[in-house]
Amino acid sequence: MEKKRILIVDDEHDLCDILQFNLSVAGYEVLTAHSAEEALALMAGGATFDLLLLDVMMPGMSGFDMAARLKADRRTARLPIIFITAKDTEDDTLRGFGLGADDYVSKPFSVREVVARVGAVLKRNMPQGRLLRHDGLEIDTTAKTVHADGDSIELTRTEFDLLALLLSHRGRVFSRRQLLDAVWPDDVIVTERTVDVNITRLRKKLGRHAACIVTRQGFGYFFRNEDQ
Repeated sequence: MEKKRILIVDDEHDLCDILQFNLSVAGYEVLTAHSAEEALALMAGGATFDLLLLDVMMPGMSGFDMAARLKADRRTARLPIIFITAKDTEDDTLRGFGLGADDYVSKPFSVREVVARVGAVLKRNMPQGRLLRHDGLEIDTTAKTVHADGDSIELTRTEFDLLALLLSHRGRVFSRRQLLDAVWPDDVIVTERTVDVNITRLRKKLGRHAACIVTRQGFGYFFRNEDQ
């Protein structure tokens, strides 16, 4: 399975290194940025993440301002955020949660506590059995059914898993390797070309909704947001 990707944004280089090491040992793929501007540049360049560890007090753009920008963008509005900060007054905490933060950790903190909180937030944000809908396209992830404009569509298990993954993370670009790791069993040996073949078959079955699955040349595939 694909490793969860975490971005640490903090101007304290030593702290970033410590968190990156411990989260990597815990099984996550971890990147760091030392300013909000650097983090936003990474994301604008196509980097995607499953969770953000975000400092509040940084030179330039603050963590609060960065969080507000992310929450105002449809593509990143649902990105889980944990604030890690020395600002621990009640007003600061309430402001952080008011911006949509999932958790708030005050410095100094236990690294083990941060790792535990990361795991808890990611678990809370895992897609559960539910209906996924987009413009007449409906996926029931419990019953494993797909309907397009009211008509049932028969998909293979691989096609279903690809569609459910892309739709549940609309706007996020997945590389072929990430799709292979997320959808295909570990004991099955397939090439990245297999992803292209299955995406082509899936598009043929989706009719007018095929245009929602977009190829980002050099990167992979994503499910189109309304504003993309």
